[in-house]
Amino acid sequence: MESAVWLRDAVCCRGGFPALAGVDLDVAEGEILLLRGPNGAGKTTLLRLLAGLATLDGGRGTVLGCDLQSDRRALRPHVGLLGHDLMLYEDLTVGENLRFFAALAGASGAEVRGALERLEVASRLHDVSLRRLSAGQRKRVATAVLALRRPRLWLLDEPHAGLDESGRGAVNRLVRDAAGSGATVVLASHEAPAAAEVATRTVHLAGGVAVSRDAEGASPPAEVPDA
Repeated sequence: MESAVWLRDAVCCRGGFPALAGVDLDVAEGEILLLRGPNGAGKTTLLRLLAGLATLDGGRGTVLGCDLQSDRRALRPHVGLLGHDLMLYEDLTVGENLRFFAALAGASGAEVRGALERLEVASRLHDVSLRRLSAGQRKRVATAVLALRRPRLWLLDEPHAGLDESGRGAVNRLVRDAAGSGATVVLASHEAPAAAEVATRTVHLAGGVAVSRDAEGASPPAEVPDA
């Protein structure tokens, strides 16, 4: 099986500090990988590196066949990153946001309706401005937008945060379906039960390095406490 992500001794600095201090990582196509670790472990930086948004300052790496040193701009159209900034338009309604991003992605009206239904966004909210939604409702809309883009690599930073049990289940079903269609998913989460339910493998980060790798079904080590 081909590797969607391949990193060797990857270093990524933020403000002169190595947020990633030599990470080795292999993620197979179609895999759902969970990143665990305390705040400051490097999870968000790793996701940004894989999205082509952070610079690889040392080591080697490829994502979807693109070299992170020389070709990371070519990577960006094939990657979907859902982070803490949901990248939605606050002044637009839910429906207007979905139609705008659907047009960019070449998605149909039926796909828009399907994405909203799968994320269980109530029809009464379609004409409501984003700024009037709760954090959980916004997360559902942003995840629906990501699904419309049909990325080959899904990068999800705390995708279950702010969601109720129904929302967490909807996200997990979407992730499983994406992987079943051949996409690769890397998610970082503190929501251990919800994330572990969908992940096929877990990598633990601490101090900017991978400290352990768990196969499916293995028990993870204790969390490293925040400094």
